[in-house]
Amino acid sequence: FCLMAAPGKVAAFRLPPLPTIGEIIKLFRLKALKQLSQNFLLDLRLTDKIVKQAGELKNAHVCEVGPGPGGITRSILSAGVEQLLLIEKDARFIPGLQILSEAAPGKVHIVHGDIMTYKMEKAFPKHLKKNWEDEPPNIHIIGNLPFSVSTPLIIKWLENVSKRDGPFIYGRTQMTLTFQKEVGERLTANPGSNQRSRLSIMAQHLCTVEKCFVIPGQAFVPKPEVDVAVVHFTPLVQPKIQQPFELVEKVVQSVFQFRRKYCFRGIETLFPENGRLKRTEQLMMTANVDPTLRPFQLSMSQFRNLCNAYRKMCDEDPNLFLFNYREELRQKKMTRSLLESNGQPEQTEEENQL
Repeated sequence: FCLMAAPGKVAAFRLPPLPTIGEIIKLFRLKALKQLSQNFLLDLRLTDKIVKQAGELKNAHVCEVGPGPGGITRSILSAGVEQLLLIEKDARFIPGLQILSEAAPGKVHIVHGDIMTYKMEKAFPKHLKKNWEDEPPNIHIIGNLPFSVSTPLIIKWLENVSKRDGPFIYGRTQMTLTFQKEVGERLTANPGSNQRSRLSIMAQHLCTVEKCFVIPGQAFVPKPEVDVAVVHFTPLVQPKIQQPFELVEKVVQSVFQFRRKYCFRGIETLFPENGRLKRTEQLMMTANVDPTLRPFQLSMSQFRNLCNAYRKMCDEDPNLFLFNYREELRQKKMTRSLLESNGQPEQTEEENQL
């Protein structure tokens, strides 16, 4: 319901008195499932702080991922949103969320489903669409993600950003999400940092990525073994590497394959054994990258040069992109096994590391 507003002012939305999150958990006998890496955030000051990182939400359309017992949900509704879409996989939480839905008539739509398969292309009204070059649409994704799903989900959404589909069919939709502190550090790590990883490059070449603040583990129920980072993503108008997502991911994954070795060692895995050294040298010379740098020392522009040079080589040899280094190792191992009748031969260093 709305409180009466003074003439000429917009009425502020306020939730009516409701059971506390703790009472909801007791009422429906909810228990965080370890196998789903669930952790509840009961402190509404912290849920308010998470929602505040999303920016101005008045009259916005918001999708909350994995609302659970509804702590962040209350903070989102209190921010005065126009519509709130809740996507919850665990059926145990639906009755508690329905209490919130009834307290905010017409504002909440609950979907019992998996965010990994949910079609976000039709989640919001068409009139909210903006051109990619425009300011971001008045659409936000917010979520306290289970640790088990956070990394695959952000990779999926980064691919959506690259292809401008899924939730980004509406424009540069912003995301405010929680991750394990270590994953948050990887997402935001600069060149030279020990946390610099595949995730750093994939996120930062497509988005402005900001680590907002860290929530201590003891704020959650049950207490996880790690602290939690809140990270905000805004897709860039132009990606820093203008190549297909799959190509960038393959190059970046290969470079970080042997993160403690020189970067040329990982880059070698892009090429078949026949001619591997020559093609690796060709790629690194074209990209103007020092082969003795470690993977975490490479800058974004160096990754861009590597991707552009690799793309050129793939255009010249269409079969190159299909090459799979792990599959080559597997085939070699099978061949050795067939040739040696005295049992399994020792694995090579490459096989051990992979």
